[in-house]
Amino acid sequence: MFEQTFKNIDDILHKDAGCSSELDYVEQTSWILFLKYLDDLEKDKKAAAVLSSKHHAQIIDKEYSWNIWAAPKTSDGKLDHHKALTGDDLIEFVDQKLFPYLKKFKSTADNPDTIEYKIGEIFSEIKNKIQSGYTLREVINLVDELKFMTHKEKHEMSHLYEGKIKNMGNAGRNGGEYYTPRPLIKTIVKVVAPQIGNKIYDGAVGSAGFLVEAFDYLKENNKLTTSDIKTLQKNTFYGKEKKSLAYIIGIMNMILHGIEAPNIIHTNTLAENIFDIQEKDRFDIILANPPFGGKERKEVQQNFPIKTGETAFLFLQHFIKKLKAGGRAGVVIKNTFLSNTDNASISLRKELLTSCDLHTVLDLPGGVFTGAGVKTVVLFFEKGKPTKNVWFYQLNLDRNLGKTNPLNEKDLEEFVTLSSSKGDCDNSWSFDVSKINEETFDLSVKNPNKNDDTILREPKEILEEIKELDNESESILKAVRELI
Repeated sequence: MFEQTFKNIDDILHKDAGCSSELDYVEQTSWILFLKYLDDLEKDKKAAAVLSSKHHAQIIDKEYSWNIWAAPKTSDGKLDHHKALTGDDLIEFVDQKLFPYLKKFKSTADNPDTIEYKIGEIFSEIKNKIQSGYTLREVINLVDELKFMTHKEKHEMSHLYEGKIKNMGNAGRNGGEYYTPRPLIKTIVKVVAPQIGNKIYDGAVGSAGFLVEAFDYLKENNKLTTSDIKTLQKNTFYGKEKKSLAYIIGIMNMILHGIEAPNIIHTNTLAENIFDIQEKDRFDIILANPPFGGKERKEVQQNFPIKTGETAFLFLQHFIKKLKAGGRAGVVIKNTFLSNTDNASISLRKELLTSCDLHTVLDLPGGVFTGAGVKTVVLFFEKGKPTKNVWFYQLNLDRNLGKTNPLNEKDLEEFVTLSSSKGDCDNSWSFDVSKINEETFDLSVKNPNKNDDTILREPKEILEEIKELDNESESILKAVRELI
C-alpha cells in the first residue's frame, strides 16, 4: 500500500507547475511526511504519558496540528470536507501561517538536540513549492493514509524513502550528490565495525546513508539495553550538511529509521578552521563520501594547512583532524588521489601516511556511482600511528556496472572476508610503505598479480558509459526545456 501511495504522490506532483523534477518531488513529499510523522509522534507520546500518569506537553499548538488544518475528521473517522482547507485557502494558510509558525521553533527550542529545534531548522530552509491548493490537498489526503505507529510501518516507510532518494540520485547530476550505493555503505560500515558508545561522524552527510546504515548495523549486531538505546538516540550519530535539500532529506531519513532528533547541523563543514579543532570536537568513527570535483573559495582554503580547491581533499584533511587517536575511518575518494602529482595531493598523501595507519584501500570499478563517470577508492585508516603496510583490494567483476546492473553486497563479499586477515588472492596485494618514493608518495593502484600494468576497459564498458552520459545529458536538456 505504501509503495503505491508514494507513486500516486509523485504522479500528482508531476502535474503541478511548482514541481519540475524528482528532487522537487522528494523535497515536497518530505515536509508533508514530516508533519504527519510529528502527529503520530504526538499520539505516541500522549499515550505513553497516559499509561504512566504523566502530563504530555503538546509540541505543536492545536491550530497548527495535523488533525486541524490538514486532516480534520468527522465522527466516523472520514475526512471532514467542510473543515479541510483546499484551493487558495490551503496555500495561503501553509505559506503565510503554518511555515512562519514552524520556523519560529528554531529560536524558541531549548537546545539543538531537540525535535523542536529540528522542526524550526527544517522550516527555515524549505518552502512550499506546490502552487495549486487542490494538488496539495490531494497529496495531504494520501499522506494522511500513511501510519508511523508500529515498528513494521516505520521500517517499510524508511525503505520506501530510501528508494525515493535513490531515484532522485539517478535523476541528474545534482541528485547524484545525495546517494551513495547502499551495498557499498554497508560494506564500509562492516569493515570499520563501529561499537556501542562510539561517536560516529559524517561531515558530508547528504541523505545520511552512512549514519542510518551504522545505526542498523549496531542494532543488528548487539542485544540493546535501555541504556544502549538512549546512547544510540542521543550520543552516537553526528553530521553536517551544507545544502538545504540534502539536510532536510538527511534529517527525514534518520527520523524514519528511528532516530527521533538527529544531531545533524546545517552548515558548511569546510568553514571550520581545522587549527581550532580540540579533543572534545573529535570522533571515534568517521564514515563519509565527500563531494569531489567541487572548487572551494580562497577564504575557505585558509582553514587548512594544505591549500587546494579540490573539495574532497579539504574534507580528507578535516576528517584526519576530526578523528580521535585510535579512531577509525572509511572514506570514499577519487582514485586519482593515489597518484596525482600536484603539490597538494603529494602533501596530503604524506600527511595521511604519517599521521594515520592507512591499512586498507578498496579499488572500485567504474559504474559504481551511476552517471558520475569517475573511478573511486575507499580509504580505511586509523588515527595515531604511521602506515607500515597498505593492503589493496581491486574489485574486478565479470560484468559492467550501471543503472540497470548496480553493485550488490555479494560483489563485495570476498573483500569483507579478506579485509580482516589481509589475505592474498588474485585481486589483493600488500605494499610496504618503507619502499615508497618519498618525493611523490605515489600509491597508484597497480595489481602485481596481473600481467599487464595497464588494464584497458572493454569496448562494451566504454559504450555503456557513453550511453549513460548521453541519457544524463538528455534528462538535463529535458528539464531545461520544461523550465522554458
